[in-house]
Amino acid sequence: MTRNETTTETVTMEMVLKEENLRAAWVAVRANDGAPGVDGRDIEQTRDHIRRHWPALAAKLQAGRYRPGAVRAVSIPKASGGTRTLGIPNVLDRVIQQALHQQLSPVWEPQFSDHSYGFRPNRSAHDAVRAGQRYLSEGKHWVVDLDLKSFFDQVDHDILMQRVARQVRDKRVLGLIGDYLRAPMQVGADRQPKRQRGTPQGGPLSPLLANIYLDPLDKELEQRGLSFVRYADDIAIFVSSPRAAERVLASITAWIEKHLKVEVNRDKSGSGPSDQSSLLGFRLYADQRLGVAPKAVERLKQNVRTLWEARQNLTSRELAAQWQRYIRGWWNYFQLADWRREVDYLSGWIRRHIRKCFWLRWKTPLGRLHALRRLGVQGRAVAIGYCRRGAWAMARHVTVQKALNNKTLARHGFIVPWSFAVAQQ
Repeated sequence: MTRNETTTETVTMEMVLKEENLRAAWVAVRANDGAPGVDGRDIEQTRDHIRRHWPALAAKLQAGRYRPGAVRAVSIPKASGGTRTLGIPNVLDRVIQQALHQQLSPVWEPQFSDHSYGFRPNRSAHDAVRAGQRYLSEGKHWVVDLDLKSFFDQVDHDILMQRVARQVRDKRVLGLIGDYLRAPMQVGADRQPKRQRGTPQGGPLSPLLANIYLDPLDKELEQRGLSFVRYADDIAIFVSSPRAAERVLASITAWIEKHLKVEVNRDKSGSGPSDQSSLLGFRLYADQRLGVAPKAVERLKQNVRTLWEARQNLTSRELAAQWQRYIRGWWNYFQLADWRREVDYLSGWIRRHIRKCFWLRWKTPLGRLHALRRLGVQGRAVAIGYCRRGAWAMARHVTVQKALNNKTLARHGFIVPWSFAVAQQ
């Protein structure tokens, strides 16, 4: 039986533990790499552990006696500010979660809404944004933005497990999912009590469980005939008037809090014209143009300042590699925008930060003199190496700009990819 033929009768522990399924899970977890969990074992150490102990581990799973380890708490910055706590399971538990995901996902995928785009096969944030553009073309220029306050921490276990149990009959599978939901968080050396609510972000199973939990909301919005997109817990509803937007905001907020037991953040939720809100980092204009949202531009600027901090203990080649990983990923995502004036304006500003970084890294007047000569500066012009003006001012000096001109920066990997794209047209 192929994976697409999975039914409620096949979602059993035996199917989860099939060799083919486990091998695919291992490949997926290994490809994602990731940090060790609380047991301290990395990918290779976990592989050795599994080879030695798999018969005993499999027996516990088949008997319903396996207990997941605690998850390691890691704080990461949120795009909107502040921090988000991820729960990093042990690598072994990530493999088991992935094996569960591979069997459970095909059961729910056919049932999920066409308006849901997050963490689903063959769907992306770009698809969600394009759907938003289509709604604008229909004259729905007002957007209701719903922010679910700390959604992943609010998930009600009883509601979620009732929904999972409608499709899964194997009590061992249900028990294992429940154990993963309740697994305690470990912060440093302190282990917290078992969770009573929430599903920790960081494990392979959490995105699927989040979609299962929010699917009734999708069905409710569909039943009301509303045009919307949902990407995980980001929800945008498109309507044709301010009055409709206010009415929808109030009624859907009440429905979410009553039926999903999740608090809607009133401070971050609201309604307004599309060109005053953002969808997944993009700004949607009434004429269907796509721009980069101001918050996304500001985050880019913050990251530029961080990545071109001169005191990093990296070689020039390592700086270039670090920068390329970030900016190519950023550009791959945001090049969907066809109105990039704010980003285009940043090209020179970014290069100025790069030049500032190198001016500081050359450290002394003699070091700057030698560096400028290596870059082709000759004669009296190299004397700027003795200038005592600040690094930001020197980064704009005509001699520094000539030494580290756009072509030189690009040749050494210090790229601004949208400028390159324009030059190629």
